[in-house]
Amino acid sequence: MKHSLVTSLVLFAACGGSPLDPGAGDSAGTGTSTLLVNGSATATPRIANAQQASDFDTAFSVRIQLAGAPVTTGTVTMTSSRGATTLAFTSVGDQAGHWTGDATGYDEVYQLDVTSGADKVSGVIVDGPDIQVITSPTAGATVDASMPFMATWDRAVTADVARFDMEKIDSLVVPDTGSYSVSAGTLKTSQDKAEPNTIRLTRENRVTPAGALTGSQMTVGVENELDVVAAPCPSC
Repeated sequence: MKHSLVTSLVLFAACGGSPLDPGAGDSAGTGTSTLLVNGSATATPRIANAQQASDFDTAFSVRIQLAGAPVTTGTVTMTSSRGATTLAFTSVGDQAGHWTGDATGYDEVYQLDVTSGADKVSGVIVDGPDIQVITSPTAGATVDASMPFMATWDRAVTADVARFDMEKIDSLVVPDTGSYSVSAGTLKTSQDKAEPNTIRLTRENRVTPAGALTGSQMTVGVENELDVVAAPCPSC
């Protein structure tokens, strides 16, 4: 998905496509080089091991600073092939200090635009990962958590980052090869009963905005998850 945007625009112009179509490639955009911008578009599934884009919801979050101070006024939008979402500045809760918004579905390619007075970052496009499907273990499977087990997933194109979250690990970064040997002791277990566990896999692509300050980043990610059962482990 890391094509030259110029090449992609020529090709898509010839066949009537758009730079916001999946596979069109990334763009670092432009800007005044005065803002520190860190944004994300993260899709989460409504059903276990979702396979259709319509089975996801996408949350947007952007943190913007000017000369070390939060930017609270202006216009911040995330645009996909289905249209633009205008974000609102949030001053309370877990997202305090961020511009946030939501959209149904997962469109894979998102463009970030920020304008606050004379300061701006424009046209930052991330061609996000395709939807991954976890193929092993299967939903509802019983896993012997006292032994390593193989986790596998299907995806079309390698993402920049892949990471697992399980009951006893958070954000374990792994190569996006489609398979990974999970260490023993990663799932929650009991000595005398089976324990439910959720396996979550997140894949992300990232772009460094050209018209923003060093340390800025735009990320598009998609999560998928399923539940398994850890068998009783008398020796654990």
